[in-house]
Amino acid sequence: MDEPDNYIENQSVEGVQPTPIDKRSGEDRRQKSDGPPGGLERRQELSERRNRKKEGRERYLDMVQRERSMFLEQGLTRSTEQLLDMAGATSSSDHEDESGIKDRATGDQLRSVLPVQSWLPLSIHLIGLRNGVLKIAPLNDLNDRQMDNLLSTAKRCGFHVEQVEAEIWDRAELLETLRSVHDLSADRCEKTLALWLDDVDNGLLLNQFQRDMLAESLQLRASDIHLVQDNNPDTPNWIKYRIDGDLIPMHLLPADAMARLTTLLKRDAGLNFGDRVTPKDGRFSFVWQGRGIDVRVAAGPQAQDGEKITMRLLDRAALKGFDELFRRHPDVGEHLAHLLSPEIKGGGGLILLSGPTGSGKTTTLYACVQEIDRRRKHVLTIEDPIEYELRYATQWQVRPNMPGGEFADLIRAAMRHDPDYIIIGEMRDADTVETSLRAAESGHTVISTVHADTALQTFERLRSLMPAERERSSTFTLSQQVRAILNQRLVRTLCQGCAHHSKVKDVLNADEVAEMGFDGEEQVRTHNVAGCDLCNRTGISGRTLLLDAILITLGPGQRNKIYDALVHNVNALAGEEGVIVHTRREGLIDLVVSGQVDPKSAISYLEE
Repeated sequence: MDEPDNYIENQSVEGVQPTPIDKRSGEDRRQKSDGPPGGLERRQELSERRNRKKEGRERYLDMVQRERSMFLEQGLTRSTEQLLDMAGATSSSDHEDESGIKDRATGDQLRSVLPVQSWLPLSIHLIGLRNGVLKIAPLNDLNDRQMDNLLSTAKRCGFHVEQVEAEIWDRAELLETLRSVHDLSADRCEKTLALWLDDVDNGLLLNQFQRDMLAESLQLRASDIHLVQDNNPDTPNWIKYRIDGDLIPMHLLPADAMARLTTLLKRDAGLNFGDRVTPKDGRFSFVWQGRGIDVRVAAGPQAQDGEKITMRLLDRAALKGFDELFRRHPDVGEHLAHLLSPEIKGGGGLILLSGPTGSGKTTTLYACVQEIDRRRKHVLTIEDPIEYELRYATQWQVRPNMPGGEFADLIRAAMRHDPDYIIIGEMRDADTVETSLRAAESGHTVISTVHADTALQTFERLRSLMPAERERSSTFTLSQQVRAILNQRLVRTLCQGCAHHSKVKDVLNADEVAEMGFDGEEQVRTHNVAGCDLCNRTGISGRTLLLDAILITLGPGQRNKIYDALVHNVNALAGEEGVIVHTRREGLIDLVVSGQVDPKSAISYLEE
């Protein structure tokens, strides 16, 4: 379970209406719509989504209120909203209107989307957005130009804002809020680094730079921080951030300064900072913008006398909700929601999430867990390592070097703890696969991840892990228990504030236009390499989910053809009745049509 969790689903783009035609059938591949986005079906869909979110919010309300009372008796202050957020309950007010534009947002959501340079220099506290009114608490009066710039930036970021309204706060209270909620250190990272490098023995400056580096990486939506400490004078010691899947070099340090920084990080993570040879893992936490951030630290040797530190930033606020994750794939979301909310125990079944490392499998896994009613159902997770702590769920850490600590051992033990759902971090060996199949067969709903390139290849990958002497029986169990396979990728999405408008025929050649099923006259958006202030001059703003999915709706007595396809030709599975297939190609066409992905990038993703 080692995928980054900070990918972003961008907003839809108005005015882009191409209609790709399937060359084989001559039919429109996309779902047809007989009315405008504000039609009855769309409103019903939004209403159902809001009701589901409201139910999820109220699901744990009685438990949270009792917990809050206990915390108050212990002298700990926790608001109801904080505890509900920790439980993974999505607020019912955080929704989008018919055009995909957000018309409500909390202060935290605004701070995570609006570029920091648009509001931080103004010394304002972003309170929230509701009914088209962006409420702020300014430390000093803002002029009309500043107000207009803030309004324009909010609109370009996809928020429905009609006016900016200032609230008058007590100055002392506002200053305290600004200090506790706004982490101003993100903008002074380079300055702190320069001061520290002038005096590398200054421990206060070292600690300040560590803090500023972490704040800067979160502000830039980084999922990981890479540090290389090498004493070879010809080897550069870089600090790099992984942003939207790419490693970006950020800070260059001398070897002695990097050694001090890596020592501090290892000490905070509880590692032996004197040992540079043995690979080690640890973690620590810190507070940023009023919320706790967990940092997973991995240390290992580098060259002859150096060290490599990799830090995974685990921000619970960056986790995507179930509805947000499957907004572009509503039928997939509905199918999974049905599997995750059985009314009777004993439904069983196997849900598999596949894809390469870094494809967001962990994000989807946690979104599925949050969709489950953990007040009424027992969820037991087996992870290596545990990334996010889940309230109202049992979480077990795999310990490979201890007797009984492997995945398969813990799955067998889990079945004696009366679970309704067993979440398995990864299927990596034959014993884990067989034990998982037995758990699903015995009536538990099992959700797991596996490394595979396509949804169909996921079956082949699992069969390759089965022991030869039991392959036939295990394949039969697999055909009976599998309910859904989601193979996923993360594709980089265009910044909606600066992307260029073009016609398909001006971007793709004739063969590529035919391959995508366009006629060439469709309006699309293309990558602006110069970028803008919203995307940090990259032209890219986050990543979105691209699915290759197989949904199996057949009952147990109708699955003989599934078994035959797995044994003889897995590709025949896509043509079976009761098997719903979503190809990656269809998803890419939809993303190009909606202006999310550059057509040239879509072609490269197809070739992959």
